[in-house]
This record gives sequence, structure tokens and C-alpha cells, in this order.
Amino acid sequence: MRPMDYLEKAKRVLGLEILELQRLRERLGQDFSRAVELIKESVDGRGKVVVLGIGKSGHIGSKIASTLTSTGSPAVVLDSLNALHGDLGMVADGDVILALSASGETEELLRVLPAIARFQVKIIAVCGHRDSTLARNAHVFLDVTVEQEACPLNLAPTSSTTVMLALGDALAMVLLEARGFNKEDFAKFHPGGKIGRSLLIHVHQIMRPRASMAVVSADTPIRDALKAMTSVRAGAAVVADGDGRLVGIFTHGDFARNFQTDARVGERLVADLMTLNPVTVHQDKLAVEVLNLLERHRIDDLVVVDDEKKPVGIVDSQDLTRLKLL
Repeated sequence: MRPMDYLEKAKRVLGLEILELQRLRERLGQDFSRAVELIKESVDGRGKVVVLGIGKSGHIGSKIASTLTSTGSPAVVLDSLNALHGDLGMVADGDVILALSASGETEELLRVLPAIARFQVKIIAVCGHRDSTLARNAHVFLDVTVEQEACPLNLAPTSSTTVMLALGDALAMVLLEARGFNKEDFAKFHPGGKIGRSLLIHVHQIMRPRASMAVVSADTPIRDALKAMTSVRAGAAVVADGDGRLVGIFTHGDFARNFQTDARVGERLVADLMTLNPVTVHQDKLAVEVLNLLERHRIDDLVVVDDEKKPVGIVDSQDLTRLKLL
């Protein structure tokens, strides 16, 4: 098989899965809205989502449960094989059961349904057949039918698991918005990760302070600005006026680009090459704002200012790796 054949076959797999995702989007209806409401009512009432699934559906269920929990809707995974041997104790009145089965006839899952029916719970069936046993015993049916698996033999769960996973993501994200879950809540649940740190830490906690900045005036010769930058090991010099307010920024990149065409660039003034009105961030903003600004403007140095627009620090993108924010 030639390498190009590999690419063509990979694109075929992705094309089939994209097609099935489009079909899922087109058939979403009031059942989906009802499922969101059931979960929201349960979680708002201090209940939880209990996810059931076997095999590949079980793996997808674990990911869905994890996404729900991390975005403010508590969820647990109930092992269908162990449910009838004690694990059913994790189910409580007021919970919502999210049962996943491509066929809706998975034997191990169906054996648990009569026991679950003894609790005051709502069942959401995520399966591919409306007339299946699972769908008929559920309060809400979410259709994850696929016309074709991406598997060339049409056997291995591929399109079906992708559709199931995407539907779970849709549930979690709509619930996130419906329940008013915000960035601060997300950070609370992810304190050890990069995202959590960027949402909990403020700019003034990660910036290089003014004492570690190169601050020059617009009429400073570029050679002196470079010395100031070298003395504090910085890649940029902040340009301020006589009142200490920000005027611009001069970077080592500015010098390097101009040195290629003018070997005497060091004799020129910072005002000739500096960037006026550079991108800034307030010292009290969250660190996540720094990440957004650096990426959006494709810059390496971000000037930190106070309420009077005076430079009080600078964030060097190289520091973010050390701080584990990148």
C-alpha cells in the first residue's frame, strides 16, 4: 500500500465520522432539551448523574462522566457488572441515569434496569434504536444512530462512539452554560493544572517587577537601551515619559531587524524604532488574560500597567514555561 493510500483511507474515516456528526446535529430536538433539564434539576437538587455503559460505550461513558464532573455537574460511573453486587449503593433518589448502549439491547446493562427502577430516578437512554428495550424503559431517548461505522468492515465501533462522545460533550457544555458555571468555578476544580493556575493567579504574581525591567526614555540611544536590557537580562525595554507613563516598547527583535540594513543603528534613538502604544495588561487581571493577549497579538513581551497607565512590570513569554502556564 502506497503512503498516499494511507492518507486517502484516513480521510475516508474522518469523512464518515464527520458525516455522522452532521446527522446527529440535524436530528437534535426537544428530547435533548428535556435531557438537559432533567440533569440540571437533579444537580441543582444535589443529585448526580450515574453513567452506565459496557465495552466501548463504557469507555465513552467514563469520559462523559469526567467532563460532566469537571464542569460542575457531578457524575459517577456505575459498573454494570458490579452493580448487582453492591455498587448499586452509589445510586440515590433524585439522581439521573445516563445509560449508553449502541444497540439498546446490551444484556449486562439491561439486567441492572429493574434494580434501578426501585429508585426515584430518571433514565436517559443514549442508544441507536428507539424501539430497543433500553429506549422503551427510559424517560428520555437520545438517538445516536449511525448509518455506517468508519471501520472498513463496518464492525468496529468508530462512528458510533464518536457520535456518542460528541453528544456527551454537548450535554456537558449546555449544562455548563445553563448552570452559570464560570472560569473561576473551572479553576476551583482544576487547581493543579495549567488552566487552573492561569485562572487563579493574577498578573502581578507572575510579572517581572519594575526593578527587573529596562525602563528608558524615547531619546535614549539604542546602544544604551541595549545595555539596560542586558543588565536585567530582558528582551525588551519599556519606554516611559517624564511622568513615568508608558510611551512605547523597544525589543531586541526591533534592533536585530534594523541591524541587518544599518550597522550604525546603535547610534539612533529609541524613538526611531520603538512601538508606540504597545499592548498592555492591568496588574490585577488574571494570568489567563496574559495567555490570550500573547497569542492574539503574537508578541513575546507584555507590559503590565497600573490604574494610571504607568508601567509596573513586564511579562516575558519565556517565564510562562517556568511558571508552568504554558
